[in-house]
Amino acid sequence: MQATIEVAGLRKRFGRTVALDGMSFTVKPGQVTGFVGPNGAGKSTTMRVILGLDAADEGSALVGGRPYTGFRRPLCRLGALLDASALQPSRTARNHLLWLAHSQGLGARRVDEVIEQSGLRSVARRRAGDFSLGMRQRLGIAAALLGDPPVLMLDEPSNGLDPEGIVWIRGLLRSLAAEGRAVLVSSHLMSELQDTADHLVVVGRGRVVADTGVADLIAAASRDRVTLRTTARPAAMAALANAGATVAVAGHDTLTVSGLEATRVVTLLNRSAVPFSEVSAHRATLEEAYLELTRDAVEFRAAAGAATGQEAAR
Repeated sequence: MQATIEVAGLRKRFGRTVALDGMSFTVKPGQVTGFVGPNGAGKSTTMRVILGLDAADEGSALVGGRPYTGFRRPLCRLGALLDASALQPSRTARNHLLWLAHSQGLGARRVDEVIEQSGLRSVARRRAGDFSLGMRQRLGIAAALLGDPPVLMLDEPSNGLDPEGIVWIRGLLRSLAAEGRAVLVSSHLMSELQDTADHLVVVGRGRVVADTGVADLIAAASRDRVTLRTTARPAAMAALANAGATVAVAGHDTLTVSGLEATRVVTLLNRSAVPFSEVSAHRATLEEAYLELTRDAVEFRAAAGAATGQEAAR
């Protein structure tokens, strides 16, 4: 079976709300693909359509060239974690996995392997309902790995994990991709994806905004920008703006300059006798690149500098 997820032209409405508006992308083998976008962008609906939990109005979502619902042993084709709380709380962690394994024709040996792999050996006989969020996440990941599938799809796998757990999941995702599996990870943690993902599918308002390599996206967001450190910020801003640059304050003594190369910035500052301690090519973070791409696709936006009373109470 080919290790891919192919989403083509998905459209989905819930009443008058357009959830998916022509969503199309491919998750390829051998890499971690980050799936990101603002709230309401269509990520959860897309993943539910891939799993056959929601039906699309138009388009297709295929796993290895076939609908997920057409597989006799689906967990051996695609392992998914969408909701870590989707379990029977009275069952022990091991019994939860044994129940899933039995449904797929898998034995107890495989259950014990994923328990070990997920770091749950010491709590395997505890009731899953007593687990912390991080432990439920590990149990959900163990369930996704149960069928040794060539394709994995995980929604916010780092949610609730402690620092050791975050390091673990980061290494696990990279190792799964290195084995040739296709790995799709939905996350709001850009810092995690910057260290983990090879490719990024950015979505907004039910459609793909960008489908590109992480390194390419960061390079594009870094273009034509220079980081300047100076104790004479107003004078530097005036000199550079007069030369046609766009200057933004990035910190107490730090400016980001757009529209001028670093050598030209140095020349202008020296000519104007403006002191500076650093002029360097700006390297954008994945978060900066993401925010730039999705600026017009955010459905819920707080007023600058303050949250509403309702939001603050959540």
